[in-house]
Amino acid sequence: MTKLPPLETSPPESPTPPEAAPSLGRLVGVDLARALAVFGMFVIHIGPSASAVDGIGAWVRGLAEGRSSALFATLAGFSLMLIAGRLEPKTGVAGRQARARIVIRAVVLLALGTVMAMAFGGVVILAFYGLYFLLALPLVRLPARTLAIIAATLAVVMPPLAFGVRSLLTEPVTAALKAYDPLDRIGGVGVLDLLVTGFYPAMTWMAFVIAGMALGRLDLTARTVQRRLAVLGPALTVFAYGTSWLLGRLFDGVRVAAEMQSASAHGSGSGPKSFGPGADMALSGPKSFGSGADMASADAAGSAWSLLTAGPHSGMTFDIVGSVGVAITVIVGATVAIDRLGWLRRLAAPIIAVGTMSLTAYVGHFVVSPMVSVSTGTESQDSWVPVLLFILGTIVFAGIWSRFFRRGPLEYLLNIATKPAKHLR
Repeated sequence: MTKLPPLETSPPESPTPPEAAPSLGRLVGVDLARALAVFGMFVIHIGPSASAVDGIGAWVRGLAEGRSSALFATLAGFSLMLIAGRLEPKTGVAGRQARARIVIRAVVLLALGTVMAMAFGGVVILAFYGLYFLLALPLVRLPARTLAIIAATLAVVMPPLAFGVRSLLTEPVTAALKAYDPLDRIGGVGVLDLLVTGFYPAMTWMAFVIAGMALGRLDLTARTVQRRLAVLGPALTVFAYGTSWLLGRLFDGVRVAAEMQSASAHGSGSGPKSFGPGADMALSGPKSFGSGADMASADAAGSAWSLLTAGPHSGMTFDIVGSVGVAITVIVGATVAIDRLGWLRRLAAPIIAVGTMSLTAYVGHFVVSPMVSVSTGTESQDSWVPVLLFILGTIVFAGIWSRFFRRGPLEYLLNIATKPAKHLR
């Protein structure tokens, strides 16, 4: 089993009998989905900005923008179920040990994310993951249906609530809250950012995590479940983005808010020049990555019409529902493809390996990308060379590493950090 960027490969909870082979395929399919999320993040963080691409490049970037990180968050919730008990929650000593492992991971990710934010700004998702895990801890024993209901409720209720909270956070109020926040002093991403105003605020992003937890409680090897999810994912996607598009045609306020979100995304940078230790992330920060800090911060200039938009990273209901639909479609599609196409599993083995060490790949692309951009002379924001080099390099590294080691480098260290949980009784 493997986890999303911040998690490591774990052994199966029990030996897999020969007739249960599809279960292994399911987990490999999740690894493939995780690798696709990694590549999507590369496209947004390292690839050309939205204003520098057209045609197929614009389509690829548009598909990845916002949705790759939402897929990460959904897979994070799925990974929690791998720790807490996939189809049935662990109880007793095993349950306490699982919860302790989650807490340890949360603390490690929060610390690592805070340190990385010092160099790379609030676009680093790891500290947010740490908070997600802590907030999700009371829910790890709930059944799939209950988790799905909670996720749907959050998707509807939290966007307007977050909009209202942000409207109350004037600059003096924000400054006063941040003045006493040690996380903000250390890395520039404090509790207020993690909860409400950051790039991946828990108020709206917990819907992704809990949706992933619901998926983790389902038997994705069952054909009936696969068929239902294969319908549900695209249906949610079409409903959310289609309804928002239609409302934009019917109401000028929605259209203007959507246009402002699009202009914000196209007017900001992305690419290698935007991140690295030399970048002034305090100034360029999330805007450098071109997906929606402007949208989240101003909610399209404070217009309540923005609540009906579906721009990437807008954190609005249609954005959340549509992104969950995309995540479900990718996870189920990867699962079914790996289950039924043996040749694909062999062909995609190096890519699947990326999914097994996605924490290493995620952290690595922040650390190494400035060196790649300098060595290739592609510091402008209009080249696909850095992202292509990164995808190819990550596949080669993961493919070679996985032949000799069970876990990626950072996954191995994270596993060591959680060892004390095994002694809990």
